[in-house]
Amino acid sequence: MESQSTEITEIDEAGCYVALTHKHLQAQETIDRVRSPQAGAIVLFAGTTRDNFAGKPVKELQYSAYAPLALKTMLSICKDILVRHSLKSIAMIHRLGTVPIGEESILIAVSAPHRQAAWRAGEEALEACKERVEVWKREEFEGEGGVWRANRDGLPGQKIAEEDAGR
Repeated sequence: MESQSTEITEIDEAGCYVALTHKHLQAQETIDRVRSPQAGAIVLFAGTTRDNFAGKPVKELQYSAYAPLALKTMLSICKDILVRHSLKSIAMIHRLGTVPIGEESILIAVSAPHRQAAWRAGEEALEACKERVEVWKREEFEGEGGVWRANRDGLPGQKIAEEDAGR
């Protein structure tokens, strides 16, 4: 039986690849997933854990998801964007568990015949993922405990006392 740290949950369907994993994300593998001889552009977005939020020092981020629903939502987003922007391929991979400072929590890669469609599609995919996908993050602050947030920029979270953090 595999440990949780090597578990990968994925769907690969009709030019769309989505995955949730506890493993370190690999940018080159993600780019290679969308590579096509018909594509003149590949755009990769890598979302990384920064060392602060609203002026507070961040220790790490912890991500959790309701995987079956999150994967379906990710696939729905990718299929829609693939068609609307005439992409060749799109990949969206979100990391779960602890993501240290400077490491990636999400990779989104798109390939398209032309760069403008690739740029637009990549940003749209990220915004839709943050808005709709069933992934939650806990920001761990240096010496202050943590805050759970929806995986959306700037939305308030709920502070969790240290003694409640392990529940």
